[in-house]
Amino acid sequence: MFVPSFYREPDASWMVDLVRGNPLALAVSNGSPEDGPFATHLPVIFDPARSGDRPGELQGATLLGHMNRANPHWPALQTGGILLLTFTGPHSYVSPTVYEKTPAAPTWNFTAVHARGVVEKIDSTEETLDVVKATVRAYEGEFGDGWDMTESVDYFRKILPAVGAFRFTVTRAEGMFKLSQEQPAEVRERVRESFEQSACRYKRETAGLMSRLPRPAPGAPAPEAPVPGLTR
Repeated sequence: MFVPSFYREPDASWMVDLVRGNPLALAVSNGSPEDGPFATHLPVIFDPARSGDRPGELQGATLLGHMNRANPHWPALQTGGILLLTFTGPHSYVSPTVYEKTPAAPTWNFTAVHARGVVEKIDSTEETLDVVKATVRAYEGEFGDGWDMTESVDYFRKILPAVGAFRFTVTRAEGMFKLSQEQPAEVRERVRESFEQSACRYKRETAGLMSRLPRPAPGAPAPEAPVPGLTR
């Protein structure tokens, strides 16, 4: 992923937060020339057994995921093979009307993380069940209503033959946090305020991230502007 310097995350923890908050990944691998590339949307969590190894850092972390074994992507994955997981965070269109200047060009503020790493396919039925249960615990705690899976574990066991689970060790991670950093401070603030006041959830979430950016001193010049259309 091409990331201009002024769109890099202010802190490595931003990438961890984005992955935790937006855990539906797009898993991409090359496959064979005849069948690939493969791309599968799948749920991913940090391995709870290893999540304390590198707190606040994505590179070196271990993630857990699973997909349907009937998916052609599953047999194409090989232990020791390379996989790319992409995560998309808050994003929204920026209209030039917010800039209050002419000439101007529209753009799209967005956040994304690309994690490259090595796959380890899980063969054990019990370990696969552990991945499923860990995923339920993580998502119920973050996004659900605290559902108790106890009475459904036997059902999980029945569907396990169709589940392919894997570990993923992140060897490289890149984050793109394109949040109007190329604009002067007063213009960036107008963009943030317009997003914050919008009825659109995506705009409000993007405004929340913009609020976390380091604030430039009043009157400070903007970074050198990127070439329109070439920032992605």
